[in-house]
Amino acid sequence: MLHHELIPADPRDSKRLLIMLHGLGDSIEGYRWLPEAMSFPWLNYVLVNAPDDYYGGYSWFNFGGDIIPGIERSRRLLFDLLDGLRAKGFPTEQTTLGGFSQGCLMSIEVGLRYPHRLAGIVGISGKVGDAEKLVTELSPVAFEQRMLITHGTLDPLLPFAETREDVNVLKAAGLHVEWHEFVKPHTIAGEEELEVIRQFVRGGYPELAKV
Repeated sequence: MLHHELIPADPRDSKRLLIMLHGLGDSIEGYRWLPEAMSFPWLNYVLVNAPDDYYGGYSWFNFGGDIIPGIERSRRLLFDLLDGLRAKGFPTEQTTLGGFSQGCLMSIEVGLRYPHRLAGIVGISGKVGDAEKLVTELSPVAFEQRMLITHGTLDPLLPFAETREDVNVLKAAGLHVEWHEFVKPHTIAGEEELEVIRQFVRGGYPELAKV
């Protein structure tokens, strides 16, 4: 079971949820700023630690070696987390799954294989593990999923061109991908990028248009 922490919404009866997956070497602590920055009091947040220790933080899969076993193991654990949250009354269709770097890869891997429709999938500064393989293993609801993928043209760790190629494979398969590029390194591009994320997340809850 993955260690995770729920930060509740106001009002407490809200079932809208954002799950955030950190990058390599980070942890829950690295995203405690997110609820305040998002400024959505109606949104619950679940922050998650990856399963493997990594230099004071955590990792979703082996860095620099064979990444496939780690991705598959973490995918199973995240399926279990989503199933558990469903059992606790958080409907998947009101849940947005997001992540940064390794967390981005895991969000896409899980979101497009999970058998229930999400409110949205957000991938920031990451890659797709194997885009060609993924599009042959999509869940029956994958073509209903909404995706936002962002990346930096100056990223020194995960080259921009490779991620854009991954995204083009997903688009060519008919998946719904909203793609945004920023002049940034391997980070979140401040308020400019946060506003894109806010708009996408809010768009997953059509009932809010009436508020």
